[in-house]
Amino acid sequence: MSESQLWDDVDEYFTTHLSWNDDALEAALRDSDAAELPQVAVTPLQGKFLQLLAQIQGARSILEIGTLGGYSTIWLARALPEDGRLISLEYNPKHAEVTARNIARAGLERIVEVRVGPALESLPKLADENPPPFDLVFIDADKVNNPNYVEWALRLTSAGSLIVVDNVVRGGRVADADSKAPDVLGSRAAVELIGSHPRLSGTAIQTVGGKGHDGFALARVLA
Repeated sequence: MSESQLWDDVDEYFTTHLSWNDDALEAALRDSDAAELPQVAVTPLQGKFLQLLAQIQGARSILEIGTLGGYSTIWLARALPEDGRLISLEYNPKHAEVTARNIARAGLERIVEVRVGPALESLPKLADENPPPFDLVFIDADKVNNPNYVEWALRLTSAGSLIVVDNVVRGGRVADADSKAPDVLGSRAAVELIGSHPRLSGTAIQTVGGKGHDGFALARVLA
């Protein structure tokens, strides 16, 4: 058995017992595939992990940067109370259309708002609205802008908020100090920002499984 097959088998076992998809989640993945969206959504185990983080946090408001087809959005929104709020920023109008259908099917349209456009344009507009600090920010968009997204997350949160940055391992390439790949440079910059910023306490975790060699960074806002 290959190492990658072993990872997949372990993922399948854990998913079967801990994090199965229901009809709405399965439909979200199916419709995303039918619309030919990139197959880069979080796994069921990762979705459940995000949901648990939000629940442990007692989150009432969540900001998601990068929506895709809304699969992770559903997991996160289900952690919120009935009067909670999730704002998700999506660059691609086609992706946002798929998300809108998936969110409606899951019965979460009162909680979730998807804003379409480049996140670095949407974030200043959001800040101008002076919203209450977000309890959790999930960053899963273009990797080159990860450090910019972390900076904006800091502006839109307060002490005790959580910031999660997905896909920071880049198949192990994040350790390559000589890499010129934009996604690696963005991931490294975000990790180093988290590690050096006086308002953040963070860590990073490598993962293996359905998405290969991957991982995320997690940071708590201190002040």
